[in-house]
Amino acid sequence: MSEEVSRGSGVRPEPGPDATQSRLRLPIIQAPMFLLSGPEMVIASCRAGIVGSFPSPNARTLEDLEHWLQEITSALAESPEAAPWAMNLVMHRTNPRCYDDLALAVKYQAPIVITALGSPRDAVDQVHSYGGKVYADVVSLDFARKAAASGVDGLALVCAGAGGHTGQLSPFAFVEEVRGFFDGEIILSGAITTGRSLRAAQVMGADYVYMGTRFIPTHESRAQEAYKKMVVEASGSDIITSDAITGVKANWLRQSLIQGGYDPSNMPAAADINFMKAAGDAKRWRDIWAAGQGVGAIHARQSIAELVEQLQREYREALAL
Repeated sequence: MSEEVSRGSGVRPEPGPDATQSRLRLPIIQAPMFLLSGPEMVIASCRAGIVGSFPSPNARTLEDLEHWLQEITSALAESPEAAPWAMNLVMHRTNPRCYDDLALAVKYQAPIVITALGSPRDAVDQVHSYGGKVYADVVSLDFARKAAASGVDGLALVCAGAGGHTGQLSPFAFVEEVRGFFDGEIILSGAITTGRSLRAAQVMGADYVYMGTRFIPTHESRAQEAYKKMVVEASGSDIITSDAITGVKANWLRQSLIQGGYDPSNMPAAADINFMKAAGDAKRWRDIWAAGQGVGAIHARQSIAELVEQLQREYREALAL
């Protein structure tokens, strides 16, 4: 991406045909969720007509990751009408597997690579070499500008209310300001749980939305049954924002914090940022569960196919208004 395009003029050109969107039933990316997204979720999402994704560290070893990629690519090869899939790479310096995971993404030609917690620069040329796209998760305008300058195809704006690691900006402010310097694709994230909110995101100028929390109670999710039940029963007032767990501000379910021995009204100071240490702490992730502020709109456990059907009905109803 040229410096001119990355900075932009504030005027977005008319979009041309997009190979990714043309294969989608809805412009939704099933967000990559730590420990919860696996091959089952990815395959079911892609077959339902939305982008399925997973974080590469969910596969405990490189060998596991390669097996997952073989399973995903083999299953989707049998479904030529399926939507593209995406792999999420943690680019933080504490992730020693970062470049090995990237090499496997290139080997299996991941249609979309989503980078998080670090610069996407090292991934861009390699993914572009086979025609893939790179999207970068960003939680602030400074990070958005840096990612745009690195040549990414899209920016995933993680706004206030997002589950797991969250941003602090309103989506209204974030989208408007990013559109002033970036003409690429925008993925909007933060408490988006219905077809109506998908339509609202499009009106604001987003090309896609992330939905993560909405997929936690699905049958294909790797969440514990108690976790799924808690999400279905929770409301927005049950979401606590804290950086005490991973060192990065994230949204957590109140009851799971209590189960983990924390007082939600008196959370400790920020933890050190060490992604791999957090990933290896089984008790922490077994007892403390992330979710976004949109939990109050989730009322049932469903298959991903059933969920996408519902979202499409809601979206069509919103278009008719």
